[in-house]
Amino acid sequence: MALTEKEEAILNSIVVASENNPDKPEFPPDDPKFPATPTYKIEVPGFSNVWLKDESHNKTGTHKDRMAWEMIVTYKEFLKSKKIGKIDKLPILSILSSGSAALAIQTQLKKYGLPNLHVLVDSQTDPNITDNLKKVGCRIFLEDLSRKTFDWKEILRLTENEDGFDITSNEAYDPTVRFYDWLSYEIINSNADYIFVPFGTGQLYENIMNIIKKELNYKINDPRFKGSIKILKKTSILGAKTTNPKSKMDKLYAPFLPFANYSKQWIKFYRFTGLTGEMSQVYNLEEKYLDEAIKIANEQKINCEPSGIAGLGLLLQIKDKISKDKKILIINTGKTKW
Repeated sequence: MALTEKEEAILNSIVVASENNPDKPEFPPDDPKFPATPTYKIEVPGFSNVWLKDESHNKTGTHKDRMAWEMIVTYKEFLKSKKIGKIDKLPILSILSSGSAALAIQTQLKKYGLPNLHVLVDSQTDPNITDNLKKVGCRIFLEDLSRKTFDWKEILRLTENEDGFDITSNEAYDPTVRFYDWLSYEIINSNADYIFVPFGTGQLYENIMNIIKKELNYKINDPRFKGSIKILKKTSILGAKTTNPKSKMDKLYAPFLPFANYSKQWIKFYRFTGLTGEMSQVYNLEEKYLDEAIKIANEQKINCEPSGIAGLGLLLQIKDKISKDKKILIINTGKTKW
């Protein structure tokens, strides 16, 4: 079935400058640049060389804007398929979200005139969040997400979208290669000895590790990599998560993470094969250190939410195990702009 005039215009409006040319970046779509967000030095008591990768500068305030752009790129492929008659209509996307990802994706879908996102939200979610999601065009479906883990089939059924695609999981396609590849290169180009990352879905953490594996093991030589191979071999990637259901880090708590990819064996294998530093693993962050991190962030006017600054909390929690003069990079995944 041929594209409508409107669909043809949408297809032409989605411009992807390149897949991996740092001189022709694809993000952010309105003003592409590489790196897309700033990295700057911050003051942390006891340390002399701490830097912050600040994703709060993205359109809706978090790194989820990068994921949102990839959804638009995916729709470009759907439009191409419809144009040559492979599909009859554009599919609808569903997601289980605590808010940030849904807002980022729907903001882009609305901008390009694409089908509205169907969102499965926990029934205990703040009504202000669901109201804001509705205002930007999301279709909201409430469910008690603490009672069980929901697979992709259930997410589609509960969001009245059984003919569409669930993008919560990795099962429709492999998002770890696409969502955060540009961000991962921005991160590893910092030449940090330690990189602290909030661990929610695990997609960002896994993507960083996979990019490092490609650069070290397969000698891909991606043009976006501008760092030092010697440093990269020893860089430790430390993830911060929580198992506390009452934690301020609501984006990192398990009920919202049915497809989180994490295996101690997988990270141990990376360490044993020399693909990552000896401290690489995912750590459970205690709330008192998160509170310390929030205080430091507020004093330096860092725009973040508790989940986004969890990496700084983890640094404070294990500070006695970290060399004080080594270069440290904290990933601030940002704060949702409601």
